[in-house]
Amino acid sequence: MTDLLFGVNVSPSAAPGADPVGDAAHAEELGFDFVSTSDHPCGTEPTHEVWTMLTWIAARTSRIGIATRVLGVPYRPPAVVAKMAATLDLLSGGRLVLGLGGGYSDDEFAAFGLGVPTPREKVEGLEDAIRIARGLWSERDFTFGGRRYRTERANIEPKPERHIPIWLGTYGPRALELTGRLADGWIPSYGFAPPDQATAMRDRVLAAAHDAGRDADALRLVYNVEVRVGGGGEKRPDIVAGSPQEVAAVLADLVRLGFTGFNFMPQGPDVRAQRELLATEVIPALRAG
Repeated sequence: MTDLLFGVNVSPSAAPGADPVGDAAHAEELGFDFVSTSDHPCGTEPTHEVWTMLTWIAARTSRIGIATRVLGVPYRPPAVVAKMAATLDLLSGGRLVLGLGGGYSDDEFAAFGLGVPTPREKVEGLEDAIRIARGLWSERDFTFGGRRYRTERANIEPKPERHIPIWLGTYGPRALELTGRLADGWIPSYGFAPPDQATAMRDRVLAAAHDAGRDADALRLVYNVEVRVGGGGEKRPDIVAGSPQEVAAVLADLVRLGFTGFNFMPQGPDVRAQRELLATEVIPALRAG
């Protein structure tokens, strides 16, 4: 299990006392492979905008990967996201994982006056966004006419110095097939896709990759998991909880399902202590397997 990736959530909270940059630096010190955060710019709770926050984190760290989990495509023009991604990846020394999704909250789109795309339109927009990003990252005068987005002789410079991985947070049949056809990784959430459902979803992703002539084994399958290490707290089916050994055992079962990485969302009153337990007890137990 030495090829597993381990990431950890950084809350975008802007409430008094919150310190997402400090949390990311702590994760780097503990040896996590990447930090990630979700994208919900609309809301009554004080939060930071995800891209701005991750850029600040990248400037204050040196090694750890930076992942969007996941950007809602309808919030930002895909060509602009492609330029933003190329810049952040370059300035961070090649540490970006561009996570994309079709958009979860219709209420947020409506609140911002963006219109509410249908489920089909969300998947179409997600595919357009991937093709536009890859085209702008690799071609000059890139022209593309998609179902939702387009470009006309568009250029961005400098282009990325490496292949920026794109991970998708997808669940529906068409979106899962898109993941297999075009993406570098799949990052579903344990609460939305529990193991008994995730197995069939995984098979759909891998089958689509195979049908597209891709190496299905090269796709990174990362499970976004809420986790609580130690005793106490409410027992919930959408949280992996227990002693370090019990948590590691559950994660080992998920690895046997084909997952090759985890993004942890630590739960409980002391998130810092949870990160430390994950890094010093759970992950070593899982690697020892």
